[in-house]
Amino acid sequence: MSGPALDAVLEGYLAYLTDVRRQTGHTVTDVRCTLRRVSRAMAELRPGAALWELRLEDYIRWLERERRGPGSGASLPKYLSHLRGLLDYVWRSGRSDRNVLDGFTLQDDGRRRLPRALDVEEARRLVTACPQHTRDERQERAMILLLYGCGLRTGELCRLDVANVDRERREVHVLHGKGDRQRVVPIPDGVFTALLAWLLERGGRRGPLFRTAVRRRRLDCSYVCDVVARAAARAGLSAAVTPKVLRHSYATHLMDRGVDLAVIASLMGHRSPAETGVYLHVLGDRPRQAVDRLARRSGGAS
Repeated sequence: MSGPALDAVLEGYLAYLTDVRRQTGHTVTDVRCTLRRVSRAMAELRPGAALWELRLEDYIRWLERERRGPGSGASLPKYLSHLRGLLDYVWRSGRSDRNVLDGFTLQDDGRRRLPRALDVEEARRLVTACPQHTRDERQERAMILLLYGCGLRTGELCRLDVANVDRERREVHVLHGKGDRQRVVPIPDGVFTALLAWLLERGGRRGPLFRTAVRRRRLDCSYVCDVVARAAARAGLSAAVTPKVLRHSYATHLMDRGVDLAVIASLMGHRSPAETGVYLHVLGDRPRQAVDRLARRSGGAS
């Protein structure tokens, strides 16, 4: 759902992204969320001023407020990119005389929040705490196994169809990833066994892989979040466990086992290994230890 309409100029920019720039629906929705977020904040900081009428100082005040807020500062560069695109559009259409964010970037202050992830024992407890007595319970267990075992995003899980599971190659085909990027993810043996059992029980060759008990409709993201939260509660884990935490756990555990960064980036559906660099914290001192071993073997020669 896109929510209430924005200012006419902002709606015009979103239409431009769709019709002229040919941006995906997911991207346009993401930009819409940013513009709505900033508009609400600026209504308090600069009441009555349109986004293209604000000064650079106004945006800096907003950024500082965002940094102090409860959310992750990792999203700020994305917000700036969306705003820079809007202001460039407004400038080119003659509604303003400059783009005040042109050339403005954020410097990394080293305080980036590390992604929350379960350790291996916590992940085992989460899966073990999933009952399998009823059809719905078996479906929910298969959902959690896919989120953790394949690193899927919540929306990706919801959009999976039966046809997206390749039983012969033991792979799941993600056709609607972030930015509409597609990828193929191998299914671990334990996950595949549970998934195959669910496929046999579900029956049928078409339609959503996971469906609601009533009317058999495709799941939405809030349903998946509730499933994970209930499983975490049964396992005695923090209430902060979400589907995203399971995705982070997947990447963290792969990194911890020495899987190449480029491979993890591909499995996660990242645009480049640079996006996956946030998980490097799990390596601890191992890069330094590797360099020290190399130096000892070479006798310290340059």
